[in-house]
Amino acid sequence: MDAFVLGVVSSLLATALTIAGSWAFSTRSRQWPVALLSRVTGLGVRYVFPRQRLAAQQLAAELARARWVRVLAGRGNELTRDGFASVWEDAGRRLESVQVLLPDVDLGSDSWLARREAEIRRVDLGFSPGLLTEQVRTNAAYVSEVARHHENVLLRFYNLPNVHRIVITDNVAYLTMYRQTEHGRNSPCVVARRPGLMYDYALLLFATAWDHSRPAE
Repeated sequence: MDAFVLGVVSSLLATALTIAGSWAFSTRSRQWPVALLSRVTGLGVRYVFPRQRLAAQQLAAELARARWVRVLAGRGNELTRDGFASVWEDAGRRLESVQVLLPDVDLGSDSWLARREAEIRRVDLGFSPGLLTEQVRTNAAYVSEVARHHENVLLRFYNLPNVHRIVITDNVAYLTMYRQTEHGRNSPCVVARRPGLMYDYALLLFATAWDHSRPAE
């Protein structure tokens, strides 16, 4: 009888440890301390994705129900992908406005874009000189074409440190903080809800960059 009880207790303990271990190492459970601390401090942070690309699906869902969208990108590749499809489809209907900031490609080797390209080239051997600039040009041309058909889509160019990507809607902000040794898609991404200090900070970063940018011709 004692052996039977011991066996049952051992099995229950092993099961409990397995569940606890799974909970401790799951992505969702690791976000609970973040959300709790954020609520106590007023930061408004809901998630922290270790890599920006892991936030793509959630971001697409947020964009599909947004009233307005503001984007500051270091390259802008995601603007032409499926995640932003709802933005361009609804630019003339559901969305009140779409504001896009991309790096200024007409400033040559003395620009912040050129400095960012030099950083990436040190860690990506396939990144040839001028490739980042060409990618920004292509993405800017895409947004410019959309803007030709929808007056509520605005594109401007900035020359500021290329250190983050910001996507903001009327409800949430996605702030990616670029690492010098990583592509933006592999850098951490903070998701902050409104109201909250981090959401307001992302909005301030965008507004400051917008005020110091130049319009697309």
